Amino acid sequence: MLSPSVVVALLASAGLIEGAAMDFSRTKVELGTNLVLRQTEPTCLNRDAIQSASALTGQEEGTDGIKPGQAPSETDDANFVNFCSGQQLTNGMQITSGSCNGIPMGRIPASENMISAMITNPQPGDQVPADTTFNISVQTVHLNAGFFVNPTTNYYTAPQDLDDNGDVIGHCHITVQDIGELKSTTPPDPTKFAFFKGIDDAGNGQGLLQAVVEGGLPAGVYRACTMIAARNHQPVNMPVAQRGAQDDCTKFEVVPSRNSGNSPSQNKNGDGSQNQEEEGFVTSMSAGRASATATAANKPSSGAQGSAGSDGDRSDQKNRNGQGRGAGRNRKAKGFRLV
Repeated sequence: MLSPSVVVALLASAGLIEGAAMDFSRTKVELGTNLVLRQTEPTCLNRDAIQSASALTGQEEGTDGIKPGQAPSETDDANFVNFCSGQQLTNGMQITSGSCNGIPMGRIPASENMISAMITNPQPGDQVPADTTFNISVQTVHLNAGFFVNPTTNYYTAPQDLDDNGDVIGHCHITVQDIGELKSTTPPDPTKFAFFKGIDDAGNGQGLLQAVVEGGLPAGVYRACTMIAARNHQPVNMPVAQRGAQDDCTKFEVVPSRNSGNSPSQNKNGDGSQNQEEEGFVTSMSAGRASATATAANKPSSGAQGSAGSDGDRSDQKNRNGQGRGAGRNRKAKGFRLV
């Protein structure tokens, strides 16, 4: 029979304990059962999932690709599994005051499956009549579109994934902002937009997607952009840095309509009320998700193709500003077991 000290040494060498004292008052059966359970716990980090590159800064002597001015990477020997420990967790919510999300990036497509998009309507410089319904169309490639999860409770809660063809599973949004003039050099305020819609269907099945701007826009100069996302609303990740962009933007004008009978458009920059009723809920609270999710539980789903329903804004809560903060900390995987 092995002594308790030998058992501890063997388990430690196998990476199955954290260095905490073991309770040897339990029976052999209890100890054996506990060991098996610990080996199969879903919270364990499998050794074959550890990426050794995360333990390096990228600036070690002899490393390929070093150039003057490069910043060293933060490091962790266990995939940064505890990076968000002690911080406000995103935890499925859109938190405007900032949060930390510990979910892996997920599966990344091959170069031949990288996403690309082109807005086909309106064309650059087009003049669209004010207060008149029109379509914004975008042609995409290698996006398996029409997939999105509950934006109130599952925002960023799962990794990016691929379909059987190697294409990203996700959806596309259209966002339109008033930029004042075609040659504007001032970046628009990202919290203000005239129109936003998640395209929650697969379009024509050949990558052509469409958003209907009901009631049109007031006269002005606008920039329309795509924002392509994975199923859980995170921006899509691509395999290489040197590539074409996966999103597209176009600038166009909205001119006074000749039809004086049209009602003034409600899609005003900063209003954000159009198509926001099914965009989920956001919160600026730093604690708890009960109030947001409780409200969401009573919210009906439209279920209609082309309706908003992707990424989480209400009419009185306009921005999607809620990405994680806390970068720059080296959070080691203390207390996280390796198996």
